[in-house]
Amino acid sequence: MNEAVKTPWHLWAVGILSFLWHCIPVSDYIGFKTKAAWYIEGAGLKPEQIAWVEAYPVWADLGWALGVWGAMAGSLLLLLRSRHAVTAFLVSLIGLAIMSIYQVGMQASEYQALFGEGVLMFLGLIWIIAIALFLYARTMAAKGVLR
Repeated sequence: MNEAVKTPWHLWAVGILSFLWHCIPVSDYIGFKTKAAWYIEGAGLKPEQIAWVEAYPVWADLGWALGVWGAMAGSLLLLLRSRHAVTAFLVSLIGLAIMSIYQVGMQASEYQALFGEGVLMFLGLIWIIAIALFLYARTMAAKGVLR
């Protein structure tokens, strides 16, 4: 006999907060890729910051896309109670790792000079949230909450 597992209240809280949090990098990605005035002007980006991001090598740009869209997919799949949220959050972590290798491993001084001293602390916060979401989704899948 296969009993249905009740969805805990925290899944909805985590899923909604994750979705809202990931709307920020999605809007960054879309705004940057489309060179939308609402984004470029609204964020107060300087020409040298824009040029630096536009000069990303293809592999770093791919990492950015995987990180952003994997995280948003993970958030939505979590809300849909899909076990594929685990994979989506893993893809996001892989993308974040690729971006971190470029931004911090290869371009750290330029990255900090262009975007400020707090950029590395913010990247650390992003890592903490990304790992926590992956572990949360994996735990919910193991408990049978995600199908």
